[in-house]
Amino acid sequence: MGGRGMTGAALNSHCPFCSMQCGIELTLTEKEPGWAVRPSGSFPVSTGRLCQKGYHSPRHAVHPDRITMPLVRRVIGSRSLEATPWQPENWDAAFAEISDRILSIQAKHGADAVSVFGGGSLTNEVCYLLGKFARVALKTRYIDYNGRYCMSSAAAAQMRAFGLDRGLTLPLDDIAGTKYIILAGTNIAECQPTMMPYLLAAKKAGATIVTIDPRQTMTSKIADIHVKLQPGFDSVFVSGLLNVIVNEKLYDEAYVAERTSGLEAVAEAVREFTPEYVSRITGIYEEKIRAIARGFAKAESGVVLTARGLEQQVNGVEHTLNYINLALLCGKVGRPNSGFGAVTGQANGQGGREHGQKADQLPGYRLIEDPEARRKVAEVWGVHPDTLPGKGVSAFELFEKIEAGEIKAMIVLGSNPIVSSPNAVRVEAALKKLELLVVVDLFETETAKHADWFLPGSSFLEAEGTLTNVEGRVFHRAKALDLPGSAKLDMHILCELAERLGAGRYFKFKTPKDVFEELRRATIGAPADYSGITYDRLKREGGVFWPCPSEEHPGTPRLYVDRFAHADGKAKLHAIKPGLPAETTSREYPYILTTGRVGSQYLSGVQTRRTEPLDAKAPAPVAEVHASVAERIGLRAGDRIRLTTKRGTAVFPVRVSDDIHPTTIFVPFHWGGEQSINRLTNDALHPISRMPEFKICAVRPERVGGAT
Repeated sequence: MGGRGMTGAALNSHCPFCSMQCGIELTLTEKEPGWAVRPSGSFPVSTGRLCQKGYHSPRHAVHPDRITMPLVRRVIGSRSLEATPWQPENWDAAFAEISDRILSIQAKHGADAVSVFGGGSLTNEVCYLLGKFARVALKTRYIDYNGRYCMSSAAAAQMRAFGLDRGLTLPLDDIAGTKYIILAGTNIAECQPTMMPYLLAAKKAGATIVTIDPRQTMTSKIADIHVKLQPGFDSVFVSGLLNVIVNEKLYDEAYVAERTSGLEAVAEAVREFTPEYVSRITGIYEEKIRAIARGFAKAESGVVLTARGLEQQVNGVEHTLNYINLALLCGKVGRPNSGFGAVTGQANGQGGREHGQKADQLPGYRLIEDPEARRKVAEVWGVHPDTLPGKGVSAFELFEKIEAGEIKAMIVLGSNPIVSSPNAVRVEAALKKLELLVVVDLFETETAKHADWFLPGSSFLEAEGTLTNVEGRVFHRAKALDLPGSAKLDMHILCELAERLGAGRYFKFKTPKDVFEELRRATIGAPADYSGITYDRLKREGGVFWPCPSEEHPGTPRLYVDRFAHADGKAKLHAIKPGLPAETTSREYPYILTTGRVGSQYLSGVQTRRTEPLDAKAPAPVAEVHASVAERIGLRAGDRIRLTTKRGTAVFPVRVSDDIHPTTIFVPFHWGGEQSINRLTNDALHPISRMPEFKICAVRPERVGGAT
C-alpha cells in the first residue's frame, strides 16, 4: 500500500462483502502484509466483530493482478477476443473509441441495442448514476443487475404483502430480544457470520431457534429444531404450519382483523395441508410440524428470516409469501422484537435495488412506467419525461436479447455474469455475439476475458460513498486509500463517458456527495425516501434507516408500526397453492442439485479467490452428497463425482455426509470455468420476479474413479 496512504494512520472503512457491512479500522504498517485490520468500535451493526473475510478484506485491493490502466483488444473480422492479447491504452482514447462504437451501434440498430449490467456491491451513488446513465446518456431501456439473482423473489413478495420492500422490517437489535426465530433457507453462520451474535444472544435469553434447510449447516447446529426439508417444498411445509394455526385458532385474531386482509382465502388454501398430509409428502414428523406452529404462534415475539435457499426458485415468490403469511397471522410484524426479513446477500443488495438498476425502477423504488414517478425524476434530472425509456427486461433476459440479435453492446460494471448466471455456458456464448463488450472491474474476471475494453475501476477502499445494509440502515463509507496507477472512480468513468456521448450536462458531478445530494432530491416522497439523510448526519449518527423524509426525521428502524404501505394500510395475506419446480427428477436424472455459499468465499469469487488465506480454506468446490448416494453409485475413498444435468456435465471432489437430505446434492458456486456449477443450473425464470431457479434442477451423479 506504499504511496497510497500514510503509514501509521488509522483509516476507517467497511468490509466490502456481505450485507452486514461491518466497520473496519485499517492501519498501514511497515510490516507484511502492509496493514493491520481490526473491527471498528464505532459502527453499531457488527457488535465489534469481524469474520474471516473482514479481517482479510484489504488483500484483493492491493493484489498484483489488479489492472490499473485501460486495456483494449481490437479484432478485425471475426470476433475471437480470447486469443487476442490486451493492449494498454490511455483514458482519452478509451472514452473516444467506446463512445464512438456505442453511437455507431445505436445509429444503426437503435438506442436499445446497448445494454447495462450492474452490481449489488456498488455504492448507492454509483447505483443511482448507473441507472441515470442508462436512461439519460444511453437512452436505453435495457439495464438490470446481478441483484436480480439475489433479492428479486423476496422483493416481489414483500411488495405484494406489505406494499414496500426492505430487507428487514426490524432492526437487528430486535432479534436479540425475540422469543422464537425461524430461519428458512438461510445459512447465516457462513453467509453473514457477524449476525450470529444476535441469534446467540436471543438463544441465551431463552429463544427457540428453528432452521429449515436441506443441509445441517453451521447455522442449523445452533438450532433447537432443524427441519431437513427437500428443496422446493417450503410452501407445502409452511402450509402445514398454517393449517395448525388456523384450525387451532392460534392466530392473533385482533391483529389479523385490524391489520390484514385475506384470512378466509388463506384458511381455505391450507385446509387440506394437515400435518398428516404434509408429513407424507415431506417426511417431516407430524409432531415437529405441530410443535413449530404452536411454538411460533404462542411466543410473545417472533422473527421469520428467509434467504436464497427458498427464493431462488420458480416458486420463490410464493414460498416467501407463505412465510410472510406465517408472520402476519401470528401478529409478528411491526411489533418490538418481531418481524419478517429476507436476509440480503450482497454488500449493497438493498441500496442496489432501490435506485434505478432494476429494469422497471427509477430512484427511490419509483416505477419507471408510473407517469407521476417519471415526471418527478425527470424534473430532477432536467430532462423531459417522454425522453425516458420504458421498462426493460431482467438480468438473464438481457442475454436472451443478445441471442436474438436485439442487443449488440453491453457495459458491465461490478459484476461477473458468466459465473453468477444460471446455464452459464449459454451466457458465455451470448456475450461472444456482442459487437462491443465493456467491462469495468478490478481483475480480469471470467466475463472480462470476453471484453473489447477492460477499464480499471475503484475498490471499496478508494471509493467514498453510502451503502444500505441488511436492515435498511444507510451509512457512509469513507475513502481510505488513493487509487492505484491510472484507475478511476466508477462514478468518474460514467460521468466522463456520458460527456463523450453528448450528455455531459446531466453528469456534472465532482464528488460522491454531489451525486448523493441529487439522489436525495430524486427520492423525495418516494417509497425509499432518502431526502432527510445527509452525509453529515451519517457521519454523526453512524447510519440512518430509510424512509427518512426530512432532516428532522429520526429514520425508521422498525417498519409498519401503525400501518402497512398499501393504500388501505393493511397487509395482504396470500392464498398459496404450492407448485412444482421447473424441472423434476426422473430415472435419468434421479437427484436434486442445489447450490449455495461457503464461508471463506464470496459470490463469483473474484475477490476472495485472490485472497490467499481465504482461498486456502476453500480452493475448489466440493460436492456434498448423502451416504445413500455414495453407496448407490459406488463411491470409494479418493473418487470424484460427475454431475450431469440437461445443460452440461462437471466433475468435482466429493464429501459424503449424513447432514444433507438424501435426495439432494449440494455444490457451492464461487468458481468459474470447468469448476462452475452454474454451467449446470436451470435458467427457468419466475413469472413475476424473473428469478432463475438456481436452487433446483434434476441431476445424475456418477462415480469418477480416483488414483489406485
